[in-house]
Amino acid sequence: QVQLVESGGGLVQAGGSLRLSCAASGRTFSNYVMGWFRQAPGKEREFVAATSGNTVYADSVKGRFTISRDNAKNTVHLQMNSLKPEDTAVYVCAAGRSPFYRVSAGYDYWGQGTQVTVSS
Repeated sequence: QVQLVESGGGLVQAGGSLRLSCAASGRTFSNYVMGWFRQAPGKEREFVAATSGNTVYADSVKGRFTISRDNAKNTVHLQMNSLKPEDTAVYVCAAGRSPFYRVSAGYDYWGQGTQVTVSS
């Protein structure tokens, strides 16, 4: 099975930046759609971004977040700029082969998540 491990979360002030990373192992990384989701306390899991060859973003993060992948290193990144307090959540990396990038059911493997906290 695919194992996913996230890193790069932390505490940052509003307007700041963080770069999250997700390292994959176990199966061929390049064949998977890679996505980022987030979940805040009391909220349902929310789609953030995904990449196959194309990239797709939630409207709430367009222009601020960038997803990228390095197939040689089996790693996907999420560069987060101009962070807002409402971005505070646990960010989770996911891998799948479904064309339905924006929903949790489209993914087969999930990481443990990394906490991102944005203060005002």
